[in-house]
Amino acid sequence: MNITPSTYDYLFFYIFIFILGSCLGSFFLLIGQRLPRGEDIIKKRSHCENCDHSLTFLELIPIFSYVFLRGKCRHCHQKIGAVYLGFELLSGTLFSLSAFLLRTTNETLVAWTLLSLLLIITVTDITAQKIPNKVLLPFFILAIIERVFLQQLNPWWFPIAGFVAGFGCLYLLALLSKGGMAGGDIKLFAVLGIFIGPIYVMITLVLASVFALIYAIGEMIVRKKLRRHIPFGPFIALGTWVVYSYATGQLQYLWSILFG
Repeated sequence: MNITPSTYDYLFFYIFIFILGSCLGSFFLLIGQRLPRGEDIIKKRSHCENCDHSLTFLELIPIFSYVFLRGKCRHCHQKIGAVYLGFELLSGTLFSLSAFLLRTTNETLVAWTLLSLLLIITVTDITAQKIPNKVLLPFFILAIIERVFLQQLNPWWFPIAGFVAGFGCLYLLALLSKGGMAGGDIKLFAVLGIFIGPIYVMITLVLASVFALIYAIGEMIVRKKLRRHIPFGPFIALGTWVVYSYATGQLQYLWSILFG
């Protein structure tokens, strides 16, 4: 008996992926905030940063809890930053969109792993100006496993070359800039090289630098001054996802749907 999935089956599937992505986004936000501070991410319950009230199950549901609580803590009525809602929406959207554009192939799991890394390092770099080894090491291992056993790059040695290119070029930049490039960024690019290969990791570096420059110019125009330290992690994440989406055909497929 041949059962063909209906439109509703696909709809419910992508809604499920959106919910899953939102839940993961909420967890990644927690990881990104706690890990640099040395706090436990498993045993310690989620709580209000103002009154330390432990959150109930309903208060932990992504998106719904923010709307239900009207953006405020139920106990102390301190406003909850809209960044929590925005991050959960962004995570859910990117997870479900990548599943749709990649047609749930093996590459989808690679995309979700890469996306998880990018979301976490964005938070850690913004909140603590660091990209911890505790974040990079698990994704380094996952990247190797997925590129060897799940979805190989073509040619097979591209992940190795990507690792060397990502680490080598960033290390060289750090030497030339005399410490202008942080160690976390260097190791991050080494891991990204395993995911996307040597050519695309170099393009990512250029694109991330362009994004950072545009942001810096915009900040100077709006604020009339430039912060001493601008986290590079978010621009690396944005550049990586744009390049990866192009390399895997997601951008082209999305363009054909919207304008084809």
